[in-house]
Amino acid sequence: MDELDEKSRERRELLGGFGAGLVAVAFANSQAQAQTDARTVKIEPLQDPRGKYPKPPFQQQSQPWPGLASKMIPRPDHGEKSYRGTNRLAGRKALITGGDSGMGRAAAIAYAREGADVAINYLPAEEEDAKEVLELIRSAGRTAVAIPGDLRTENFCQVLVQTAIKQLGGLDILVNNAARQQTRASILDVTTADFDATMKTNVYAPFWTIKAALPYLKPGSVIIGTSSVQATDPSPDLYDYAQTKAATTNYIRSLAKQLAPKGIRVNGVAPGPIWTPLQVSGGATQEKLKKFGADSPMGRPGQPAELASIFVQLAANDASYATGQIYGSAGGGGMP
Repeated sequence: MDELDEKSRERRELLGGFGAGLVAVAFANSQAQAQTDARTVKIEPLQDPRGKYPKPPFQQQSQPWPGLASKMIPRPDHGEKSYRGTNRLAGRKALITGGDSGMGRAAAIAYAREGADVAINYLPAEEEDAKEVLELIRSAGRTAVAIPGDLRTENFCQVLVQTAIKQLGGLDILVNNAARQQTRASILDVTTADFDATMKTNVYAPFWTIKAALPYLKPGSVIIGTSSVQATDPSPDLYDYAQTKAATTNYIRSLAKQLAPKGIRVNGVAPGPIWTPLQVSGGATQEKLKKFGADSPMGRPGQPAELASIFVQLAANDASYATGQIYGSAGGGGMP
């Protein structure tokens, strides 16, 4: 080997050693940063779910339909102060019906804090609650769109979807959450108008909104419906409402098979007793309201905030193999 070759070899070894040293330093720095990050992460203590939220007995209270969460005692928790996002839905565009309160409100807050722009639909009588949600979405740095109106007509459902797409710049997530629930002791007490209103809100509206939205949904988009334990274990005083939730469970499973070849997922959430305006605006008797959730294994009703992460998971990319599924959240009772 001549002198020139020897110098080249020495230079390569020197540079190689220098590069390896840089890699080692970078690795050590990354490890140190990871350890620092781990030390700075807030570790939350375990929480006993039985005592996390209010338990019955609850005080008697009544509101005209559809009711306001802001006037309930105690006021429901939708995750306003507790939900923290990690950008799991960054850049997504979501439309949520019944987004002013209940699970719809919890989903809207969570979606915004996960990076999604959100449009919510609600009845004009729910404007007070809706304004709070819209402000929470905006405070998360996301676009908030208000689309008040009654879902019980096909024309409005079409306008709803078109408005959401125009204002959001597209649509990736459709959550059919709005529902009507009125307690009636006997089928003889259910008027045709009652029955029609419940069916139009709970069954027809999702049918109309899905039809209007489907041409705009791309592979990777999701549809989420809100079912209930009433679908499989109906209460005697919710004759019409329980039927609609069985229909919801069924359309989710049917539509999932239909849309899977298009890359669109369809899933549902089946809550048990959840503390929402449905209960105080005719959805439960005063006696039932007083002990609402007492017969669940947890001994209390759930709060909308406790379902928010389910709606997020079903909308996220890492749930890509989940379709046609019903995710229960009933405090230990019921079946999805």
